[in-house]
Amino acid sequence: MRRFFRNPVRLVPFAFLVPILLGTGLLMARWSTVEHGRPPVVTALFTATSAVSVTGMAITDTPNYWSGWGLLVITLLTQLGGLGILTVAALVILVVSRQLGLRNRLLVQAESAEFGIGDVGRLLRRIALTVFACEAVMTALVAGRLRLAYDYPVGRALWSGVFHAVQAFNNGGFALYSDGLLAFSRDPWVSLTLAVGAIIGGLGFPALFEAVREWRQPAHWAVATKLTIWGSVVLLLVGFAGLLAAEWTNAATIGQYDVPGKILASFTQIALSRTGGFSILNIAALQEESYPLLIVLMFIGGGSASTAGGIKVSTFFLLAFTIWAELRGEPDVTIGHRRVATASQRQALTVALLSVALVITGTMVLLLLTEGVRLVAALFEITSAFSTTGLTIGLAAELPAGGQLVLTVLMFIGRVGTLTLGSAIALNTRRRLYRYPQEQPIVG
Repeated sequence: MRRFFRNPVRLVPFAFLVPILLGTGLLMARWSTVEHGRPPVVTALFTATSAVSVTGMAITDTPNYWSGWGLLVITLLTQLGGLGILTVAALVILVVSRQLGLRNRLLVQAESAEFGIGDVGRLLRRIALTVFACEAVMTALVAGRLRLAYDYPVGRALWSGVFHAVQAFNNGGFALYSDGLLAFSRDPWVSLTLAVGAIIGGLGFPALFEAVREWRQPAHWAVATKLTIWGSVVLLLVGFAGLLAAEWTNAATIGQYDVPGKILASFTQIALSRTGGFSILNIAALQEESYPLLIVLMFIGGGSASTAGGIKVSTFFLLAFTIWAELRGEPDVTIGHRRVATASQRQALTVALLSVALVITGTMVLLLLTEGVRLVAALFEITSAFSTTGLTIGLAAELPAGGQLVLTVLMFIGRVGTLTLGSAIALNTRRRLYRYPQEQPIVG
């Protein structure tokens, strides 16, 4: 057993499992619900997993089911999940760099473009400072708006600001309103603040720190930073244009808004659909063509080493560049005058294909456990759970316990799976002393 845990990567799932079980126990206390009754085990487990994995998917009416204590537990679990993911990611990078030898340590240091092996403590302090500073600014903006424009009492405005700031920046999706954030779909002070917070939290701090430091010279950014920053911009613009066009005349979403209202609601919903999970629009009332768009964006997710889930923006665009190079017959994949290592291409392909397999398998299991569920609805919920986005069309709450457990497992795998897989691949990297003869099988 001790030998099994010598590999630090194997500790990652357990590091997330402990707070999930602890949170489940706390949420099962009678004082955690409004009616002071013990919730079902599946409900408590689902909610705790959703919070720790910073998914935000709910199977209860959050503000009317959970008491103030329960909501506080959810907030703390979300904050722990967000900070814990970043901390674990940094520590795993440190351990990996130490075990891969001096050459790879120098490569890791060069790729991070700022933090050496001995600077992890400074990195973690900087991350924590950035998280709490961003959440404080978001809290001030949202709470101030609720107090001045909506006449909220000071205490309620402050609590709502803190709760939603933590959820947005950590890319959770729990809300203190039964209909999500529909009431603020045309209020930029609330919706845009939370959307920007989710975007920043979903970039990942390695990319964010380098982009801020070298903002005048984006050409000098590392390849990972370029893929994350510019890839996120492309996804936001494409998603925004697609949702705006699909929902322009839909009276159940943005059809009755004026042009500025349509633009604001569409942009903020896309920004929050990629990672954040808040509902600015009525997700169940979207046009059919909007669901594939959201499914793809959720599956891609956010940046590496961030609070966002999915296969990651850098993985998706690395595969896109690989396909483009293959179509052009080029021997190397180049991004920004840099040649991408073959190992990175294989890792990206592995993560993407395994993620596709998990989503397909989860969808099939969910369809087997339920009756009368549309394929697109099942695929939407499974992708949202796996990508830890948290958007739902209402199906999650209607599923039997078995279906909700499937979503619970997918949320857990989606949060720790890609990190564990990527680190395990790096740790298993070794050089053979021999090579077999090469052969080219028929493809296509």
